[in-house]
Amino acid sequence: MSFLSERSHQVRAISAAIGCIVVVGVGLSLSIPLLAFVMAEMGASGTMIGLNTAMGGVATILVAPVIPSLAARTGVRGLILIALLLGGAVFMAFYYATALWMLFPLRFLFGAALAVLFVLSEFWINAAAPERSRGFVMGIYATMLSLGFAAGPTLLAFFAKGSIIPYVTGALLFLAAAVPLAFADGVAPKLHRSPEHNFIGYLRAAPSAVFAAFIFGAVETGGMSFLPLYGVHIGYSEAMSATLVSVLALGNVLVQIPLGLVSDRVDRRHMLLTLGMIGAVGAALLPLVADNTAILFPLVAVWGGLIAGLYTVGLAHLGASFRGADLAGANATYVMMYSLGMLAGPPIIGVGFDVWDPHGMPAAIVLLFVLYVAVVIHRLRTLALRRRAAMADAP
Repeated sequence: MSFLSERSHQVRAISAAIGCIVVVGVGLSLSIPLLAFVMAEMGASGTMIGLNTAMGGVATILVAPVIPSLAARTGVRGLILIALLLGGAVFMAFYYATALWMLFPLRFLFGAALAVLFVLSEFWINAAAPERSRGFVMGIYATMLSLGFAAGPTLLAFFAKGSIIPYVTGALLFLAAAVPLAFADGVAPKLHRSPEHNFIGYLRAAPSAVFAAFIFGAVETGGMSFLPLYGVHIGYSEAMSATLVSVLALGNVLVQIPLGLVSDRVDRRHMLLTLGMIGAVGAALLPLVADNTAILFPLVAVWGGLIAGLYTVGLAHLGASFRGADLAGANATYVMMYSLGMLAGPPIIGVGFDVWDPHGMPAAIVLLFVLYVAVVIHRLRTLALRRRAAMADAP
């Protein structure tokens, strides 16, 4: 294969996978507030709505481990198409769910479809990315996905309350995500076997990366849940407090490509360590600047973008560490850890908020980042000791 044809192959593969997952991201972000409104109208409590939302995370944790093996049997592209059809069908079924209990199995099936789409799309992108620009490619992916997530709730504002239109739109988005795959014939990665490692094996093999996904999932979900409340409790209006979440998301969009470029030129473990330290310091600074909007809002934007880099750089680190079926298994573990973080983050940060109102929120986030920094430092020390031992044993 010539250089030009190889480059064309890579561009087609990466574009197809990113195009697919971005469209899915729009549909996913449309579903979250839509179902919350629907359940509230059915009389569901906040706890019930939260439990229903958590069903997606539970589905991911249960389904992700078997995705690489399924993909080895059906093909990566084929399994993605099945998941898109399932996601579209379930999105439409949400409209016809007349009882509250029906939304729970539907949410589980929806989460299972999303798990397949995220695991295999991220594996596809990582497998196709050139080694020297892997971080840059993952930065593009993270940026486009963030834009997709931002578009979903915006779409909801244009639909009449109780209308079937948002459901039809969501279902069509999942079907539309199959369009990029039509141009990806022959460029999807192939899996010829199941991964060699299990969940614990990947935790041991790449702790800096997989725990980055957990910490980011915990801080992103918990932070976005409690940041508006934090703003209100430190004296801002509800509108101004809600803007803090938008500022956090804006930083995420703007910073990922530069972070990816930097990660292509440095040791990604050291970069993950630096991002973890920045996460801890940034959270610790929030109470100190809480009453100064000129500092607080820029800090939240920069801090939010840099901590989101944990996911981007962690993905790039996985891609550089594994190949083939083992990369697919690593991506499955990565998405599982992110989902576990999403489930664990809000309760942990909520306890902090209750113990020390309101600054327990940033205090709990500091604690999470400190634990992550300890994991990365331990990993770096272990690798350094192994290198010294290998040098000592060398003739």
